[in-house]
Amino acid sequence: MLRTNLPLLAVALSAFVITSCGPAQQADTASAPAAKQGQAYVVDETSKPNILQIAAGSEDHTTLVAAVEAAELENVLVNAGPLTVFAPTNDAFDKLPAGTVDDLLKPENKSKLAKIVTSHAAPGTYKGDLLKDGMKLYQATGHYVDVEVKDGDTFVNGAKVLATVDASNGVVHVVDQVFLLVE
Repeated sequence: MLRTNLPLLAVALSAFVITSCGPAQQADTASAPAAKQGQAYVVDETSKPNILQIAAGSEDHTTLVAAVEAAELENVLVNAGPLTVFAPTNDAFDKLPAGTVDDLLKPENKSKLAKIVTSHAAPGTYKGDLLKDGMKLYQATGHYVDVEVKDGDTFVNGAKVLATVDASNGVVHVVDQVFLLVE
């Protein structure tokens, strides 16, 4: 008799599970504030830091990190890559005309900000001898930037490379200027 009621028991159990996880729980989830999700928010303290973790851990890049978050590009900077990111310092952002950063961080300027932040990233890993004088480096926005090497210093799009940090998904070059796209 137990065998003949097994399919009925399975249906009843399934119905219980489905209704237990139904609209009441979905309504609670819908009213909750959106949580930050994706690879950018996975905690992993044993792996080599990725590009976003390097920027977030630097007191000299708080403005860049705020821009990345406002443009919602966190998960892009933790992808497997490889990526080369030219990371402007806070001082580089301070060189912009007064009010520029505050204006770009407004929600209505999200797409413009995303394009500016993305213009600082190149697909691939470029460091050392791979950044050659006279080369044109393709950026994620589809634009090319000039690389210049003079007196032992490397400049990309006119910005001086101040330091280079290897990341698990590429490389971060600390630069002294923000790349603003001219449209």
